[in-house]
Parts: sequence; structure tokens; C-alpha cells
Amino acid sequence: MQLQGLNKSFDGQQVLKDITLELPEKKTTVIVGPSGSGKSTLLRSLNLLERPESGHYELSSLAIDFSHEISTKQLLNVRKKTGMVFQDYNLFPHKTVIQNVTEGPIQVLKKNKKEVHKEGLALLDKVGLAAKADAYPEQLSGGQSQRVAIARSLAMHPEYILLDEPTSALDPELEAEVLHVLAELAQERQSLVIVTHNLFFARQIADKIIFIEDGQVIFDGDPQDFFDENQKSSRISRFISAMTFSDIEAKALE
Repeated sequence: MQLQGLNKSFDGQQVLKDITLELPEKKTTVIVGPSGSGKSTLLRSLNLLERPESGHYELSSLAIDFSHEISTKQLLNVRKKTGMVFQDYNLFPHKTVIQNVTEGPIQVLKKNKKEVHKEGLALLDKVGLAAKADAYPEQLSGGQSQRVAIARSLAMHPEYILLDEPTSALDPELEAEVLHVLAELAQERQSLVIVTHNLFFARQIADKIIFIEDGQVIFDGDPQDFFDENQKSSRISRFISAMTFSDIEAKALE
């Protein structure tokens, strides 16, 4: 997955500024940055939920020039290759857990219902929710709902799974449930692109870290370099300190 020169504006304000990136296959890329920096807009652009005004996007054999109109065929092909997981789950409230997981493969991919149901149960088992197959979303905790959303995305066999702050609405215990599932997917070399505020998790799971501020890429590289205390960017150092409260802890020990 490659981006070249992406630009996106809302109401005359530019929120993505000449973004050029490579998001490698079978790796976990974590996108971090301050609130309002353009992280979610960038992620949503990968699924074409947002459409930049200019720039190029390559995904496998697909090539999109955002300065031209995007066809319905292009849109559908991109969304078949990219599964989106939102922070608010977006489950169908009137369908059971297993129906939520199997809806896409049956209706969109036109797969055999019996085979899809079997795979759906296996995916629910994978995320620790086999016992909740016949439950409805209102009967689930936030962490369980997010794990169902991940299983639903996996059921479509996307090349990349895109996750937008997948644990921001969860308390720490429920957050840990979801992060455990994501860590397992990363170990299995599922291609992941994750926007997150959790720097501890980012440090543990990321193969690559992208730091965005004011719509621009400030850092694009190895997690070890990003978290290196001797790294040269004072802005990144301040961001890490603020997000991990390390500056507060240091002052408390003085």
C-alpha cells in the first residue's frame, strides 16, 4: 500500500498536506499524533470513506488518482481489500453476533451460507467469543463488541485491516481484551494499520510508526528510533512525555 502526495481539505482548511507513505504488507503500522492532526482522515482515506482532492493511492493491482473521479468499481475493489474497524463498533443492533460476522461474506462476496457460518464461528472462537454467537450487540460489553467488529472484518479476508482508535471508548480492562486480539493478529502477520493513543501498545506491537501533526508526516520509521530517548526531535519527545506522563513522573521524583 503506497500513498503519494495526498492532499485533503475540509471547509477550506487543509488537513492532509502532501502525504507520501508506504504501508507495508504483513506488518503493523501504527499512526500516532496529537488530536486533530489528521490521523483519522488519513486512515479513512485508505478505505475511501474520505476522498483526498489530489494524490495517488496504490493497493495491490489498484491505482487511484484522486484528482480524477473514482468509479463505483474502484470504490468496491478498495473496500474489499481494506476492512475498517471503528471506535464505536458499528454493529447491526437487530442482528445476532454471528449474523453480524457473516453478513458481509454472504451479501457482498456471495459465499456459501453454510461455509460462511462455519468460518464465522471459528473467527468468534479466535477472538474469544464463540459463546456469544447468538447474543445481540446490546448484550455485549464494549470490549466484546469491538472484538466482534474485528471478527467481522476478518471474515471479509481483507488485505489490510484499518483500525481507528479501536480502544478509545473502553476502560482499561476491556481495552486489554481488544489489544490482546490485535497483538495475536500482528504475530500472525495480518496487515494492520492502527490509529491509537496508546503509546505503550504502539511500542509493543508496531513494525512501523508514523507520527502526524498538522496534517504532515513528522516521523516515518522504526519504533525503536521513535521511542529512543536520544532521538533528535524535541517535538516527538514532548509528545511522548505528554502521552505517557513521564514528565509528570519525573517532576514527582524530584
